[in-house]
Amino acid sequence: MRWLDFKDDRLQYVMHKNNKPVSLKIPEKAKASLKFYEQEKKASNDFIFPDLKKANPRYKRDLFIKTRTATKRFNNYLKQIATLAKIDKSLSNHIARHSFANIAGDKIHPLMLQKLYRHSDLKTTINYQANFIHKEADEALDSVVDF
Repeated sequence: MRWLDFKDDRLQYVMHKNNKPVSLKIPEKAKASLKFYEQEKKASNDFIFPDLKKANPRYKRDLFIKTRTATKRFNNYLKQIATLAKIDKSLSNHIARHSFANIAGDKIHPLMLQKLYRHSDLKTTINYQANFIHKEADEALDSVVDF
């Protein structure tokens, strides 16, 4: 991400996976994190995070390697946090997506989830969410076995 990706309190970018434009509201908690990095901002086209500031933007391979290295470092930090917090489950950047899906499953309509995930087909969203939606199945089971 670069500073110029933020306009009118929104993050605006194009997903590499499907080349679709994305515009997301910046949550207040995220604004606080951005403020921390803003002191290092030199220009609007600067990368926000330190690892990418070292990358040569003209070389996609260099950006890929720097991003992968930063993700590995982030995941290592999450493991350290899990140890300190006595969390016995694996934590990673990818697991965060699953955590979101698990929390959102019973609260957000599938059409909105499709939009948030940027899935082109609703079936993809429904199949993905099927791993996380348990409330209705639990209630159905309880209604049958409840004595």
